Amino acid sequence: MSHGFETDAETDVSEAEREREPMTGAGGADADEGADGLMEPPAAAEKNGTVKLKVLEEDEEQTKFTGLNKEELLRVAGSPGWVRTRWALLLVFWIGWLGMLVGAVLIILRAPVCRELPPTDWWNEGPLLQIRNLQAFSETKDLKGLEQKVSTLSGLKLKGLVIGPIHAAPADDPMNLEFEEISPEFGNLEQFKRLLQTAHRKGVFVVLDLTPNYRGSSGPWFSSASVTNVSALVFWLSEGVDGIQLPGVEDLARMVPSLWTDIRAIIQNGTDKYPNKRVLIGVTETSSAETVSDVLSSTGVDLLLSGVLSASDQTERAHSVQLLYSNHSQTKLAWSLEDLSRDLVKVNQLLLMTLPGTPVFIGGDGIGLKDDVRQTKLRQTLFKEMSKCHRSFFQSISELRGKERSLLFGDFSLLFNSSSSLAYLRVWDQSTRFLAAFNWAAEEVELQLSGAGLPHHAAVVRSTNTSALPEESSVDLCVTSGEHFLLPSA
Repeated sequence: MSHGFETDAETDVSEAEREREPMTGAGGADADEGADGLMEPPAAAEKNGTVKLKVLEEDEEQTKFTGLNKEELLRVAGSPGWVRTRWALLLVFWIGWLGMLVGAVLIILRAPVCRELPPTDWWNEGPLLQIRNLQAFSETKDLKGLEQKVSTLSGLKLKGLVIGPIHAAPADDPMNLEFEEISPEFGNLEQFKRLLQTAHRKGVFVVLDLTPNYRGSSGPWFSSASVTNVSALVFWLSEGVDGIQLPGVEDLARMVPSLWTDIRAIIQNGTDKYPNKRVLIGVTETSSAETVSDVLSSTGVDLLLSGVLSASDQTERAHSVQLLYSNHSQTKLAWSLEDLSRDLVKVNQLLLMTLPGTPVFIGGDGIGLKDDVRQTKLRQTLFKEMSKCHRSFFQSISELRGKERSLLFGDFSLLFNSSSSLAYLRVWDQSTRFLAAFNWAAEEVELQLSGAGLPHHAAVVRSTNTSALPEESSVDLCVTSGEHFLLPSA
């Protein structure tokens, strides 16, 4: 049994050895014999069933670079050359950093100091609308109708409403004046309170006009007896109104100076309950700039409405503005125009919005709102689109004034003034400068603005004639007939 196993094993080994033996290239089974009788393998013999593999030599393996290990890196990093290189780069970094720091400090120190903003109150931040004839302002002709228009008025960027007078006041009867009661034709106290709440929610302030004898023929203040009681001021201020407008303030301050002192203290001194300061607006019928200046100084009102802009002479109008601006803070100046000509609505809007002080518009027509509901349907149709255009222009110039410091409280410089044209500059510190130019003449006018440091060309920001002067168009300082535009200059 064991002998058979060994025979089979030897046979398997012999077969394996034969597979490894070289094979002849052409000769079948026999190999050539040598001289000594030994078998010599053929020159071209190959191993049967083997694969050629190239084994790298030891020197070839050493030529491939696989990087430095940790010890080698530490050894190289500590060499004198790399140490000097690191110190040089570190020195360059800190020198550059210190240089940038010094440069930033020098820029800050050499930069012009920003001009301190002047102290302002809410009535200096936007235009006011005076509603004298409440019945002509709304469809319902009362306080409820005015409340319905508050959202529209707020959208026009109006800062405040001056309402009235609306108190009960029989004509020429000072003994029956009821300052604390609202005339029934205008509504009642509850409607007025709702109006106040709605206006305040929309960010609109409400001022009440307390003209005593507004229906009489003997002047706004019938006699000193009509103003000896200041309880009405306390009453309306406690109801939440944001200010009081009084006419004939120069006469009132002269007749009863002690009472006038009390009136100012009641209105102008804020309380913890009403932190927003209340405004005292005075009204005078004079159109003399010198007289208006005296009234401002003697009465101490917060704003004074006058007729200085009603002068027919354009040259005199500009001189009046210059005189008042030179003698008083522009936060106390207020401007209004009674001219309700539809052809001049945009002109008046642009003029009032760009003068130094608070613009006060009279009635809805001045801002593009329908003011007289009694007009015929034909007239309503004809003027509907015109009013829409006026309202859009008012909103755009009001928004511009609200965000540009030069227009809010910038310096005023009169550049050109004649009987038919006007140009002035509004400037505040580093803010954009604005040039307002007007031409009331029928012909083209060349404005001579030498010495103002202005460029020859500028871009139009707002124009009363967009077909001839579209916004962003470039113009020279020449105003054609019927054109009024606002120009910024770099």
